[in-house]
Amino acid sequence: MSRVCQLTGKKVMVGNNVSHSNRKTKRKFYPNLVVKKFYIPEEDKYVTLKISTSALRTINKKGISACLKEAREKGLMK
Repeated sequence: MSRVCQLTGKKVMVGNNVSHSNRKTKRKFYPNLVVKKFYIPEEDKYVTLKISTSALRTINKKGISACLKEAREKGLMK
């Protein structure tokens, strides 16, 4: 699986390491991803998602059903 959040679409970003002498070398910024299993009461089943920790906070705030609905509207999930 790639390093992409299944709800928000966050993915790896590219930037530079900048040394004290101001030399720049390429580096990657990885999203903080966790694999989590959620229970969806409407469908009466469990779903395993690879999500960022910021998406996990959003799920705690809005609920899993609302977040899945938004992700489907954005085209991030089937």
